[in-house]
Amino acid sequence: QVQLVESGGGLVQPGGSLRVSCAASGFSFRNYAMSWYRQAPGKERELVATITNNGAITNYPDSVKGRFTISRDNAKTTVYLQMSSLKPEDTAVYYCNKCERWICGTRPGDYWGQGTQVTVSS
Repeated sequence: QVQLVESGGGLVQPGGSLRVSCAASGFSFRNYAMSWYRQAPGKERELVATITNNGAITNYPDSVKGRFTISRDNAKTTVYLQMSSLKPEDTAVYYCNKCERWICGTRPGDYWGQGTQVTVSS
């Protein structure tokens, strides 16, 4: 079955950097786009990055553009989110999501990881 396991979260100071990872299994990883979402307390889940199956196309909302970079290693069936210039408002649980085809649509896919907490605070 599909499994997504996030890791790498933690506490980081404002302006710092952090990389979170999502190890995928149970499906043909190289055939599917992947995405990262986040959810802060009391807020709706928010899309922060998408990447096509071969990594050629990435997309970000304005809130993280220029600060976050999504990447993937199809040989390791892992997707990454490199975050820099972190702000307190980036504090959230970060989730990876398997999209339904080679490029992500407007809605998330059915499979989520358990999430990894990222806290930006001094």
